[in-house]
This record gives sequence, structure tokens and C-alpha cells, in this order.
Amino acid sequence: MKSYGILIAVIASLILIGCGGGGGTAPAFAIHNEWAWIGGTNIVNQMGAYGTQGTASLTNVPGARTYASTWTDAAGNFWLFGGYGESSSGPQGDLNDLWKYIKGQWTGISGSNTVEQAGNYGTRGIAASSNVPGARYMAASWTDNSGTFWLFGGLGLDSAGTRGQLNDLWKYSNGQWTWMRGSNTTASQNLVGVYGTQGVAAPGNVPGARFSASSWTDSSGNLWLLGGFGWDSTGTPGNLNDLWKYSAGEWTWMAGANVANQYATYGTLGTAAPGNTPGSRFSAASWTDSDGNFWLFGGDGADANGIRCQQTGSPCN
Repeated sequence: MKSYGILIAVIASLILIGCGGGGGTAPAFAIHNEWAWIGGTNIVNQMGAYGTQGTASLTNVPGARTYASTWTDAAGNFWLFGGYGESSSGPQGDLNDLWKYIKGQWTGISGSNTVEQAGNYGTRGIAASSNVPGARYMAASWTDNSGTFWLFGGLGLDSAGTRGQLNDLWKYSNGQWTWMRGSNTTASQNLVGVYGTQGVAAPGNVPGARFSASSWTDSSGNLWLLGGFGWDSTGTPGNLNDLWKYSAGEWTWMAGANVANQYATYGTLGTAAPGNTPGSRFSAASWTDSDGNFWLFGGDGADANGIRCQQTGSPCN
């Protein structure tokens, strides 16, 4: 897949949280809903400047990339993990570098400055400084109520360096990664979703391997996952519409089908109903509003007639 250089720009009101004061000259901020060019170059396909791991510098900058995972911690600092793009030297590929942006400077925190790195999983449930997810892109990600970062699946490399779809769940907290759930390999028997009973949490439940799923965090800090492109309960790959909740260390299958490529059930516009469900899809947009409601828009998937939206040249809306 092609990678494209990107210009990272952030709304000025958000940047005020993480920048300014100390560590060099703070950037000038735009006002009145305008954009400010904060860092990086204005040309594409630039390699990363990693500097010394753990040390902030004005010259540090992540390489150009796409489909990275991002979050904001409890202190308002910005974080960036992986994606597909440029490392410190060519060629392009899957990345597993972790970056922090604070006070106008980037810091390389963990991972490699080269592409296509295998994951170091350690022991499930045990944090360690040597743990790190394998290089990947199009992973699902969340921030919980304490500012802890969570990462699930995507396309990337497992513990053996084998590339494929993943269903591993990781937590990043107190400067260390912890492998929490899922498999550390992309072997076919480990890709299938284990759904259990809908609405019932169980230690053996796990979503199938997938990429480009939608994600939310609820007001209690639970993690939610919908769809993506991946493997269902029968071992069939395709578009998914299953809804999962991760809470207290266990996955629960909440809604949607346990098989791929399902039609949408729209019901009446503006009216909630138990039978309503989005069609199978990936790369949809998602939000959580101030009341804790989840919102979903578009993506590449199936409409009410089971027609995959992009077959007609128009994405879902």
C-alpha cells in the first residue's frame, strides 16, 4: 500500500494544552478557529528524526505516515504510535515507534526507528520495559478515564515477525506496555472471534483479528469496539458489524452478528429500536458526545440491501 506524507496540524485551542513554556521557543498560536502549522515539513515522504530515546528535542520529528494510532493523556499531552510510513531510513513500512509531544517538542519513547519490527509480548497481564507491540497500522485505540492508552489489532507483525491481521489487546501505562488479551501470533486458528453468549462477559471471549474498526470509551471508562474488516466466528474474513465491550479484563459481545458481511437494519429515521443495527463496515468515523452517547458515520460497508457501498463508487453516509 502507498504511504503519503502528512502535514500534522492541530487546532490552536487543543495545542494550548500541550505546548508553551519551557523546552525552547513555543510556537505562535492561531486564534478565531484558524489553523497553525506547528511542526514537520511542508513536503511529503520525510524520514523521521528520532534523536535519543527518552530525550525531547526541537529537532525530533516522527516520519511521514498514515493510519497511526493517537491519544491524549490525562495531562493533555499528545501521543502517537506506529502507522505505515517512513522510519529513520528507507524503505517505507509498518512502524511501532511511540512518540510523545509536549511543550513544543517530540520525544521518542519506545519502539524501533526502523520498519517491520516483531512484537515483544512478554507475559500476558504483566507490564515490562522490554514489552512493545509489533509494527502495525489501522489498529483500534482508546483512552480510558485515567488517561491510559489501549491498542487493539490492526495489520502488522506478531511475535514471530509474521505479518497479518491481529487481535491482541495492549495497555500503555506508567511508561510500560502490557499485553492484556488476544493472541501473539497471526496463525489462522488464533484469528477467529470467540463470541460466547451475547451480553455475557467471559474470560475466553475475544474479538476476531481485524483492522479499521471503530472505537469509543464510555463514561465509566469501558472500551467499545465495532466492526472493521476481519475474521468472524466461523473463520470467514469479511466486513463485520459486531459490537464488543471490554470491562474488568473481559470482553463481552454486545450486539451485531457473529458472522461477516451483514445487512444494515435501519428502522425508522430518528427512532431507536432493539432491532436496529449498522451494516458490516470498516473505516467508519466515530465519536462520543458529552452525554456519553456513541455516534457512527459512514465507512466502507453494506447498506440495507446488502450492497457494499463502494461498489457503486460512493461510500456510506
